[in-house]
Amino acid sequence: MMNSIASGAAGAVALTLAHEATRRTVADAPRMDVLGKRALAAGLRAADVSPPGEPAMHAATLAGDLASNGAYYALVGLGGADGAVTRGALLGLAAGLGAVFLPGPLGLGTAPSRRTSRTALMTVGLYALGGLVAGATFGALADRPPTVNSSARLRLIAVATHGERVGV
Repeated sequence: MMNSIASGAAGAVALTLAHEATRRTVADAPRMDVLGKRALAAGLRAADVSPPGEPAMHAATLAGDLASNGAYYALVGLGGADGAVTRGALLGLAAGLGAVFLPGPLGLGTAPSRRTSRTALMTVGLYALGGLVAGATFGALADRPPTVNSSARLRLIAVATHGERVGV
C-alpha cells in the first residue's frame, strides 16, 4: 500500500512540475491550473462561500491537484509490479483524455486543455508522463527488499540476544 501511495505521489509531482514548467515557457501550453481554479470557485460558490484571492486560490488548487492526482496515480499498484509501467501509461492516457474532453461538458470551458491541437496533445502527454513516472516508481519500489520498521527491528534484536521471543 505504501508503495502505491509513494508511486502516486511521484506521478502527481512529475505531472505538476512538468505542467508548471510548460505553462511558464510554452505559449499554447495546457492551463490545467485555470481549470482547477474554475472548478474550485464553482464549488465554493455552490456552497455559498466566496472564493479566495489569486495566491490562495492557486495554492489551494495546486494542493488539490497533487492530492487528487496522487490518489489516482496510486491505482498503478493494483495488480503488482508486473505491468506497472503499462498500467501507469494507461492511467495517464485516460486522465489526459478526460482532461481534454470533460471540462467542456462540465461547464469549465475547453480552452485551457484544448485551445489548439498542440495544447490537447500536450495535455494528454503531461498526464501520460505522470502515469509513466508512477508506474516506473512502483516497479522500482517493488524490486527493493522490504525494510524492517524500528519496532520489528527491536523484536529481532531481542530474539537474537535472548534466544527467545521477548515482549518488546
